[in-house]
Amino acid sequence: MTTARYLVTGGAGFIGSHITVALLKKGESVRVFDNFETGRRSNLKAFEGLPGNVEVIEADLRNLAAVREAVQGVEVVYHEGALASVPRSVADPIKSLEVNVNGTQHVLVAARDAGVRRVVFACSSSVYGDTPTLPKREDMTPTPMSPYAIHKLTSEQLCGVFTRIYGLETVALRYFNVFGPRQDPKSEYAAVIPRFLTALLQQQRPIVFGDGEQTRDFTYIDNVVQANLLAAAAEAANGEAMNIGCGERISLNEVLRIAFDLIGVNTGIDYREPRTGDVRDSLADISKAQHLLHYEPTIKFQEGLAATLAALRSGIE
Repeated sequence: MTTARYLVTGGAGFIGSHITVALLKKGESVRVFDNFETGRRSNLKAFEGLPGNVEVIEADLRNLAAVREAVQGVEVVYHEGALASVPRSVADPIKSLEVNVNGTQHVLVAARDAGVRRVVFACSSSVYGDTPTLPKREDMTPTPMSPYAIHKLTSEQLCGVFTRIYGLETVALRYFNVFGPRQDPKSEYAAVIPRFLTALLQQQRPIVFGDGEQTRDFTYIDNVVQANLLAAAAEAANGEAMNIGCGERISLNEVLRIAFDLIGVNTGIDYREPRTGDVRDSLADISKAQHLLHYEPTIKFQEGLAATLAALRSGIE
């Protein structure tokens, strides 16, 4: 095993692969940990030709021995590995808990014992649940509505406990509806943006669960990568949890109107019954991340959607 300054769990996944690319572009040495259940081997191609060094470990977060080996010599862990889906957690809550909670505890125990400086944890805006108050602030009482949301909240609280009890530095980032290139549109549990765009490119009607007036704080991947890199270094962020979004919300119907214009089609929309566990509205108050991380989202929604569409088109072509 080569020496690596950074470990990215779920590094072959959507967000993890983008964090890995950003680190490699800086010339860093990165170790990627992924079992390739939801991460994709095709994402590894994005690492080729970059100035840094990358090592890939194919293993599962539920295997503590494998996690212990992966953290050796590492300074910072970006813990992105998870079964990241509300519907998947509803369908299989046991496996989701084993990966999302037990897997996180394995990362924290291994990092503590190996002398890792900091763990940056991928949390989720789903912890807020469906409370009508907007925007969502970190001091609000969480009301998780799905097993996935409970797993993320539990893992976030584990991070805080490991900071307070063991002195392991942790930062939890509550992501709001991240989207961008390399997000898998084919998965049964695919996020809404790649599903919408892929359907439109294939001249099919996109499926919307509900009336389409539900809103989300869609956050382009570059903004999330920026937040992660800042979170690894910001001293004031240690032991804290904070929202990572854009501080703007948009309805699914408006997303589709913009996508229709970008692609030059109007297929109409296939409206279906709302899904169990989905929240109605979501909007991040990002003032805490702005204060502690000096985080500022630089890519707005329409620019991000156009970049995502271009990447999807190149993949299809």
